Amino acid sequence: MIKLRFFAALREVLGCDSETLTVTTPLTVAELRAQLATKNDRWAAALAPEATVLAAVNHELAQPNTLVQDGDEVAFFPPVTGG
Repeated sequence: MIKLRFFAALREVLGCDSETLTVTTPLTVAELRAQLATKNDRWAAALAPEATVLAAVNHELAQPNTLVQDGDEVAFFPPVTGG
């Protein structure tokens, strides 16, 4: 089972801050994102390939090709700026 976390504006758009997903084989962050985007129109828009969304796997910034497997925690969040 993968623990999913959603932060900031992404959490507001999706209407949840966490979820779990059962996986049987490892998949990449990009594959996971594409799978989540099939849930409904809000998820499709928020997680579309052209949407700027960052991911972290087990608290480390991840790339689209980073592998995710059973027991991992994956966080999705918009980029943040400071000043």
